[in-house]
Amino acid sequence: MTDLGDAPAGNATRSHARGVPRQRHTSGSATPGSATSGRAPSRSTTSRTGSRARPKVGAGRRGRPVGRGRRILRTAAISLSVLVLATAGVGWWFYEHLNGNLHSVPLTDGSGDSAGKEKADSFGRTPINLLVMGSDGRTTASDCKLGGGCSQTGVQTGSNADVEMVMHISADRSNATVMSIPRDTVTTVPACKDTETGVSTNGYTGMVNSALQYGPACQVATVHRLTGIPIDHFVKLDFSGVVKMSDAVGGVQACVDKDVYDTYSHLKLAQGTHTLEGVAALEFVRSRHGFGDGGDLGRTYSQHLFLSSMIRKFKSAGTLTDPTAVYRLADAATKALTVDTGLGSVRKLIGLAADVDKVPAKRITFTTMQTAPDPRDSERLVPAATAQSLFATIANDQSLTNSSGDKTAAASATAKATASASAVPAAQIAVTVENGTTVTGRASAVATALLDKGFSSGTTTGNAAGTTATTTLTYGSGRKAEAQTAAKALGLPSSHLKQSDATGTGLTLVIGTDWTSGTAYPAPAAPADTKAAIANAHAETADQSKTCVKVSTYKTVRLNGVAMTPTRAYRAATGIKDSAP
Repeated sequence: MTDLGDAPAGNATRSHARGVPRQRHTSGSATPGSATSGRAPSRSTTSRTGSRARPKVGAGRRGRPVGRGRRILRTAAISLSVLVLATAGVGWWFYEHLNGNLHSVPLTDGSGDSAGKEKADSFGRTPINLLVMGSDGRTTASDCKLGGGCSQTGVQTGSNADVEMVMHISADRSNATVMSIPRDTVTTVPACKDTETGVSTNGYTGMVNSALQYGPACQVATVHRLTGIPIDHFVKLDFSGVVKMSDAVGGVQACVDKDVYDTYSHLKLAQGTHTLEGVAALEFVRSRHGFGDGGDLGRTYSQHLFLSSMIRKFKSAGTLTDPTAVYRLADAATKALTVDTGLGSVRKLIGLAADVDKVPAKRITFTTMQTAPDPRDSERLVPAATAQSLFATIANDQSLTNSSGDKTAAASATAKATASASAVPAAQIAVTVENGTTVTGRASAVATALLDKGFSSGTTTGNAAGTTATTTLTYGSGRKAEAQTAAKALGLPSSHLKQSDATGTGLTLVIGTDWTSGTAYPAPAAPADTKAAIANAHAETADQSKTCVKVSTYKTVRLNGVAMTPTRAYRAATGIKDSAP
């Protein structure tokens, strides 16, 4: 059979699947109407008797005095107009000011599908995967002062992503997962080129955080290659950005279970709960010698508690209703962030924030990618075998909130439910197949597959009115059994079948962008084992407000040349002021 080459969605053509193309006819034409316009009648003087009369030339007419109430109304109207214009002007200035703060760069460097693509659910909704990067760069004088290490080198170029989190927001916005990737993880960095600096690499094996030296797009490509999770957006934050953000929200509460002094990050806190602002917040999220075993895993746990506390504060009453607080937060955030061009406006950032705000704190799960020691280097990590289950739950849009390991609603919703067979023979069923994708020839390919399976030669092809995200099979009254037969032949789940409101209609299959290749509807990935996904992943939800970070019990710090625990260092450093009261 010759490929009839149906065009992408939007081109109104239709043809028989086999034979001479059938031309679609249209009748009638629309002629734009002409608008009538006229001048309002002029006002004239009216006599007492009701007839209109022109005033005598030179005749004096004393005007009626304007009442006090009318003057007040006029003054109020003018004042209100000025107020509205002034407010609108300030709002526009504020909007433009925030847009001017943002720095955005492309999500990819243009070399192939390096970020992956999301799959829509049966309702056409797609999840969002956001890569959050915390840069260790000393690329400004303020970052040098905060991060140290510039005494000999001065302001540096390039940076590593010492904080990396994949934030997944489900397609139905009911749950979210935040997965940390330890910076010491060894992986494959693909060939990359920084679109801003031109610095490039042919690819290598090294620490995952090093990919940021070749630009944010390279870090995105590296994380996608490591996890298989599509990355839709990224945000990058530097040292000074953490300080500005924590100040803007009025500090973030954090708890430590023992006295702690990390002589490397300079975090010094007494046992208990503290409100961390500015530099203290930076010291807390940077501390790796103060918590856990002194490695990067302990730091990811403390960062989760810090972010959980920040999320609870955002959601608390009053935080986002105070105009002054909102201005400080918006100004600080836009100055602190580098984002991909898909998030490169205040409107888009607000949309993302709104999506996050829809998820209750108790359904936001923080986890850390499971790792094992690198057999070639005990100071490095490699992904554990169980990490694949965690990656799969995120890629398949499954919630981790249910810690029992039972199938979640998200997993059940994606399970395939192919329609059962009916008694109607395929030879008696004709299907109109329409291309709702941007791929030429999709309708012809699927129609040919139906004909090869014995469907009626009356099967035709055409193009949908526009691009559609979800494939649907619409059937007329009394034709449900026929639709089930066609769906079974194509492997189309029953959730994609819809009865038409119009009477006397047959079967119309509109191919969506969820089916861009092949002649059988793509089967969804099998739900991952959520119990295995959270095994050793240190999973906690954002509503756990009473959790304290566990201070390291190992000799992870040095004070005056002596190795000791962070708690002992706290007690010995009597002359050093605490980071927060």
